[in-house]
Amino acid sequence: MLRALLELCRISNLPTVWTNVIAAWVIAGGGWHWHPHLAWLLVGASLMYSAGMILNDTWDVAWDREKRPERPIPSGRISLKAAWAIGIGGLLGGYALMVLAGGAGWGITAALMAAIVLYDVYHKPWAGSVVVMGACRALLYAVPILPAQNAATGLWPHTPHGNDLSSVVFVAGITLGVYVVALTLIARAEGKGSMGQNHRNSLTALLMLPAAWAGVLAILTVIQPHLRLASLLAIGAPLAFFIAWTLNALRQMRKGGPSIGQAVGLLLAGIPLVDAINISLAEPATALAFCLLPPLLRYWQRWVAAT
Repeated sequence: MLRALLELCRISNLPTVWTNVIAAWVIAGGGWHWHPHLAWLLVGASLMYSAGMILNDTWDVAWDREKRPERPIPSGRISLKAAWAIGIGGLLGGYALMVLAGGAGWGITAALMAAIVLYDVYHKPWAGSVVVMGACRALLYAVPILPAQNAATGLWPHTPHGNDLSSVVFVAGITLGVYVVALTLIARAEGKGSMGQNHRNSLTALLMLPAAWAGVLAILTVIQPHLRLASLLAIGAPLAFFIAWTLNALRQMRKGGPSIGQAVGLLLAGIPLVDAINISLAEPATALAFCLLPPLLRYWQRWVAAT
């Protein structure tokens, strides 16, 4: 049953949730200092993500029984009733931990939970659900803002203060969300085995949005009177990793057929590179550490599939 749960949770993608939360925490002003509120946010986000993946399969059980009978629920490795119970319990438990122990705002966390449920219910019948998938990651970026700012100033709980970096976090979150929308669209093309040139060009532009954001960060750095070469290098290293990794994924995508699935796996593993770009100025050492994750995640995907 443990193996079935790991497959249902798409456990190989879970570290990308951790880098999302840490990146948002850092950008919001929390810094990369271990804090109990950050720890609870990581646990809560892990539960909500895993529960969302499990509920995804419970909603798809009829389709999987016909098209993918090897999946954990139709194959009988875990019962549908157990999957529903674990999924709903994990979603509610993750919400409670993030709000009550992690200090996240109840409204933004509820919006994240609603987006997860909406995607699970409508991802098959509604083409626009890819936007909801992107919104899940963008909202995940927004959740740590309040607790990170409160932790930075020692104010707890929920005390407003100056030095509000919320807008920067939202821009970074939207950049990540667009990237996730693009990779989700590519995943949907996997069943067809190919896609048109115009479609590929559009998806390439969306995937490269984090590189454009890195360019904005570099420009903002250049115009600062206290410009340091180290700051540009801090941006340049994650950017170089991101471009090389994404171009490799695009090369796989252009091959069509099963290679599209390879491209999706590469792009999922590349999510920490987007986070690395986002924190490159605030925490360059952590950003470089994030750059080491994609190859490890690709290796992990051989054990538990990412999709």
